[in-house]
Order: sequence, then structure tokens, then C-alpha cells
Amino acid sequence: MVLLGAVPAHADETETAEPPRVELVLDVSGSMRAADIDGATRISVAKQAFNDVVDALPETTQLGIRVLGATYGGKNKKVGCRDTQQIVPVGPVNRVAAKNAIATLKPTGFTPIGLALREAAADLGETESARRIVLITDGEDTCTPPDPCTVARELAAQGTSLVVDTLGLTPDEKTRKQLVCISQATGGTYAAAQSEEELTDRIKQLVDRAALPPPVTPAEVTGAKDCAGAPMLSGGVYSDRELIGEHRYYRVAVQPGQELRASVSIALDRPLNRDYGVLLKATHLDGRELVRGVDAGSGRADVLSTGLRWSAGEEREEPEEESEAPTDVCLIVSNSFASATAAGAPGMPLELSLDLVDASQAPDAPGLGRGFLLLFVLAVAGLIAGVLAGWLTRWWVATWREN
Repeated sequence: MVLLGAVPAHADETETAEPPRVELVLDVSGSMRAADIDGATRISVAKQAFNDVVDALPETTQLGIRVLGATYGGKNKKVGCRDTQQIVPVGPVNRVAAKNAIATLKPTGFTPIGLALREAAADLGETESARRIVLITDGEDTCTPPDPCTVARELAAQGTSLVVDTLGLTPDEKTRKQLVCISQATGGTYAAAQSEEELTDRIKQLVDRAALPPPVTPAEVTGAKDCAGAPMLSGGVYSDRELIGEHRYYRVAVQPGQELRASVSIALDRPLNRDYGVLLKATHLDGRELVRGVDAGSGRADVLSTGLRWSAGEEREEPEEESEAPTDVCLIVSNSFASATAAGAPGMPLELSLDLVDASQAPDAPGLGRGFLLLFVLAVAGLIAGVLAGWLTRWWVATWREN
């Protein structure tokens, strides 16, 4: 095995052992009494939306429901900020039990969003399948600490397949910013709902999305600090974590006549200093650069992606001699991240996608290539049309003057 070299790692398509798990987290704090959605209270709209979603769920859905601010109506903030309960355990949908639990809810207390997110993650358990939390609230957390954005980053940093989607009911700007921060930290989505129909549609979309397992489960791989020790990869999808300011190296064997297509995406799970980016390069084993992707990153997105493509015949030192030996290509993922919380923090989650396909046939010359012929035909046609138009115009003017 040592004489033959490193055995390539594979990222094969795998079947999900169990269906994805979803937990709906509903804010039942006192502000949900407001009657400003089509003349109805926010809680009544949320209840009806939940009932509609429960009716439409597939039998295989693993669903749970957790509430916050639903039981304590006093003024003791220490007590009120612990007010979160799971009213429907995660499991196959029991529609009657779920609807009965939802029907008893009354707007009551504080809004401990950070604590509810932690408890919801625990409700979903440790599993290899996808896990999704859908948070529905009409206001920002009133119980910090823990700050819900910090909790979301903690959950993302654990490396688990957990996504938090957020839905704001008639949110103000502060609530919107907090919900966007929560969703971005875990690669989730944010949306606002101003009506019962919008809320129902949004929840259904998120639950349906969670019920679709990914076609490929990324294989875990650990990039090296240099090309010599880099793991050999084949086509597939891989997951890794890259420290701030780090370079990660991977290797791919590209056969003659093949084209390597590679892309990398990094999810940002914590605040970063401005003007950051990610870069993907392909080099020879000795460091000579073959090609690089466009440096991606404006400092304004929660996911950064870039990619490249390279054909094995592009860098042959002796092109006249055909060779059947593969070209070992070194892929380098680097970043220009900077953060005050970098010390001791885990690496940023990254996903590396590789594909080896037949090399594409590019034109022999740069630029338009064969398009020059079409350009020439169009130029000649334009010239003829111009001459004819000029001649007809002169004939018409001459005829008009005679008359």
C-alpha cells in the first residue's frame, strides 16, 4: 500500500439512516396578543398556520414543537427567562396530539430565544440525519444572556448538521437584524410574514425542504498543511474546517483527457472583520501554479464560494509525446479572514466539491474563435443592406422631385 501511494478518499452517495428531524419553535410571549395581522391576534394566526402545516405533513416527517414564554406571566425575569417547554416530542407526526397542544397556548411571558434554541438543538438529538429548527417570533430576545446569535454560532461551531431558519411576524428592524444573524450563522434562511397565508406558506416550504435529505452526504476529510502530506481525493463532496488565516491542501489525480472541476464553499459561523474572502488554487506538487478561481468575497455574505476548472493536457511539459500517466494536482484552499474571536475558535466549516469529466474542446484561438465567420457574414450583410437602402432612398427622392 505504501509503495503504491495514498489511497484516494471517496465521497459516495449514501442513504440517510433516518429521516430528517424538524422542530418548530414558537414564541408565545405577551407581545403575541397584538391584533395587527388582518385584524386577528398574532397568536391566533400562528395557531392556524401550525394547524394547516400539521395537516399537510407527510407521515414520515419527524416533527417536534417547542414554545417559549408560554407559562410564566409574572415579573420575575430570572424565572421568566427559563420559560421554554417542548409540547410535542420529536417523532412521527401525531396530528391530534399536536393540534391539542397548540390549541391550549396563550400569550404570557418573556422571550428567551437563546435558551429555546439550545433546548431545541438538544430535542433533535445527536444524529447523522439533517436537523432543522424553524423559529417563529414577533420580537427580539428579552432575556440575553445567552445572546441568540452567539448560541447559533455555538451550534454551528459544533460541526453538526443543524440549520436554523427564522420567521418574523411583523418584525421591526431590531428583530429583523437578530433573526438574520441567527439564520446566517447556521446557513439557514430568514423571512418575514405579514399574513396568515404568508406564514403558512413559509413554514410549509421550510418543513418540506427539511424533509428532503441531501442526495450526497459529504465525506469528512482533513486537509494537510502542505501538498506532500495532502489526502488524495476522487470526485465527490467533502467537508472540512479551516482555521482563520490557514491554508488547507488536498490532492487529485487527473487522467489524460480529463478535466478537473472544483469548487469550495465556506459558511461563516461568527462575526468577521470586513473585507474578507476565500481563494481556491490548483498547482503542481512543486508549487507551480496551474490555475486559480476568482477570489470570492465582498465581506457581506454568510456563505463564500469560488471554483476552478483545469484539463490534464493544458500543462504537459512534452505535448508531442502522449502519456498515460495521471497528473497529480494540488488544490489549496486559503482565506483572508480576521476576527477578534479567532483565538481558540474552531475552524470555519467548508465544503469541497470535486468532479472529473471529459476535457472540453476549446477553440484553437482565443477570443471569438469560429465566431469570426459569423461576424464577417454579418458585416457583409450590413454593408449590402446599407448600400441598397442608400440607393433606394436616392431613387425615391429623385422620383419625388420630378413629380
